[in-house]
Amino acid sequence: MTRLLAEFNECLFIAWDAVRANKMRAGLTTLGIVIGIVTVTLMATAIQGLKRSFTQSVSMLGADVLYVQRFEWFINSHAEWVRQNRRREIDLLQFRELNRQVTTAQAMAPIVETGQTVKCGNRSASGVRVIGTTDAFLLTGGISIAEGRFLSGAEAEGGRPLCVLGSQTATNLFPRGSALGARVHIGGFPFEVIGVLEKQGEFMGAFSLDNQVVIPISQFIESFWRFPDLTIQIKAGSVDRLDDLREEVRGVLRKIRRLAPGQEDDFAINEQDQFLRTFNRVAGMIAAGGLFITGLSLFVGGIGIMNIMFVSVAERTKEIGIRKAIGAKRRNILAQFLTEAAMICLMGGLIGLGIAWPATVALSKFMPAAMSLPVAGAALLVSAATGLVAGFLPAWRAARLNPVDALRSE
Repeated sequence: MTRLLAEFNECLFIAWDAVRANKMRAGLTTLGIVIGIVTVTLMATAIQGLKRSFTQSVSMLGADVLYVQRFEWFINSHAEWVRQNRRREIDLLQFRELNRQVTTAQAMAPIVETGQTVKCGNRSASGVRVIGTTDAFLLTGGISIAEGRFLSGAEAEGGRPLCVLGSQTATNLFPRGSALGARVHIGGFPFEVIGVLEKQGEFMGAFSLDNQVVIPISQFIESFWRFPDLTIQIKAGSVDRLDDLREEVRGVLRKIRRLAPGQEDDFAINEQDQFLRTFNRVAGMIAAGGLFITGLSLFVGGIGIMNIMFVSVAERTKEIGIRKAIGAKRRNILAQFLTEAAMICLMGGLIGLGIAWPATVALSKFMPAAMSLPVAGAALLVSAATGLVAGFLPAWRAARLNPVDALRSE
């Protein structure tokens, strides 16, 4: 073991001396490696940042929550959309029957929404999502109350016009005081504020989850939409129970909607995992394209490294002959030139990381991106591997040189 370490240290010193002796040549040779490392690092940090941000947004849907709707979340063609558009709506009677018959759900809430302007005195908030639901939405929606309370079961089914404001809506309408007990007008109808939700943020950067108002579903139907098409949120309570819950919901809903055996479902059961699978598929395609471009850069850089190493072997043939004459084995010569090639590529990798880091900081101003240690480590491993592959043929040629012929060379 000690001998191997000594040989490795000797290879490092010889390789470093060779690189220092030809600084300009080594620097120019690393350009292809630098471009490849910058490309792969920026691509990896961007995809990693986007995936982290996307996962955080999608987690708001709930990993253990099913969404029963008329439409699937991802429709691949116009013909498929037309077919699904012909499906019957999911109404409140179907929800109540489903809620009564399903036994494996922890909670179930109907959801229907519209956009309205909310006013209080001379202040107003436009484009507010007005959500009609029941008390179970507090559990299925994964929301929390910051102030006041949520709707009770009796209030959700009763006739009192009550509402719970999202944090952004509450701030817009009541910038200096509490919203509790105030009367707001939603689409012209008066509602009493009984609670304010905690801040939730944005969903996939598309819209704010805090610019919303939650009202009893009975009031929603009476005021805004007489025959709504519901979304039903169903919480399993555990990801492990999701499959069993999905099958039970499908069977019960088919019976409620009177579908014959063999007839396809006329409803969709969506879940968080569909978003993640779609994102991973798209991210994989982007990564494949990026890796192809990176591979081309590294290939060009590797050809340059190979060419320079052949030149280095030719220039140092006599040195190789002397080392062999005093006892150096083939493996020592092979290791010497492989180390030199890997060192040149590692220098290119370090320069590439030095460029990619400030570029990532600049990129983070426009999109979620952050360089992590695994990405930096992978970039250095790729650069070292490129050097080993590119330097193998020149190193192999050097290792197989006849010492007598090598000593005769000029």
